[in-house]
Amino acid sequence: MAGEKYPFVSVVMPVRNERDYIQQSLEAVLAQDYPRECMEILIVDGMSEDGTREYVCEQQKHVPNLYLLDNPGKIVPVGLNIAIAKAKGEIVVRVDGHCIIAPDYIRRCVDYLEREPIVGVGGPMETVGETPTARTIALAMSSLFGVGNSAFRVHVNSHRYVDTIPFPAYRMSTLREAGPFDEDLIRNQDDEYNYRLRSMGGKLLLAPDVRSKYYSRGSLKALWRQYFQYGFFKVRVLQKHPAQFSLRQLIPPAFVGTLLVALVLSVFIVPMRYFLLGLLVVYTAVNFGVSLLIAIRHGWEHFWRLPPTFAILHIAYGLGFLTGLLKAIARKN
Repeated sequence: MAGEKYPFVSVVMPVRNERDYIQQSLEAVLAQDYPRECMEILIVDGMSEDGTREYVCEQQKHVPNLYLLDNPGKIVPVGLNIAIAKAKGEIVVRVDGHCIIAPDYIRRCVDYLEREPIVGVGGPMETVGETPTARTIALAMSSLFGVGNSAFRVHVNSHRYVDTIPFPAYRMSTLREAGPFDEDLIRNQDDEYNYRLRSMGGKLLLAPDVRSKYYSRGSLKALWRQYFQYGFFKVRVLQKHPAQFSLRQLIPPAFVGTLLVALVLSVFIVPMRYFLLGLLVVYTAVNFGVSLLIAIRHGWEHFWRLPPTFAILHIAYGLGFLTGLLKAIARKN
């Protein structure tokens, strides 16, 4: 960095019931090659009940500049707003309890913010799993068929400007100008915020040497809940910012909507039964084909778990989006 002058950095960590991951996540922050005296760590806890708070309190005895803040709202955007209001850093880096950042993460983020005309920086996210099911979910969430053209998940070696970034670093001045995170959004609050920054003329950089790992959900039930919420709250984001719409976001709800309409019409119209069957056959064939290609590369143990995982990613998101859309229409009437 220019002149070896290190800006003060606030690491903000919104967490809730992260007992299984908080130790690894916090240790990764403490292992940064950035000067410790130029950092503070603000863990904002959503009133955890699994020992997360107790672990953080114990670490405070040994770690200077580690602070535990209460988040009575229990959701991420509330936690982020609480932490940012208390933060003293010139630069704010968000780190989630489910992720592990590389040892040079903060240094590289600060360097990019100082050298390039950007308002935020993040990097490609490697999704990993600790159990066989979680590892399969991680593979599905890192594929084009699973999540579409999500840059930080599938374009891991490119230096590019993007729509959104995971675990971002921002200047505090940028956050003050953009205002607080939207506390109506349990999910997708980062998408909405990054859209706001881009609408102000800012650029978001995806830098290939800013690396992190993210632990995927460990069960198909948890994955369903996660992606249903992604779809549901995406509607709220599009209500606030219609210009953020992209075709990629429409494909899952269009697919699910077509299935539902065809299913209802097939009761009364015989040809519609063949259309429904054909649609299911094509989707199943593509699903198994992609699963086969991934299994050849990453191991045959994933082959039979991948098709239901892909189906959950697509159907849960699509149903969540359609549910959110119906709820939005009902509010207007």
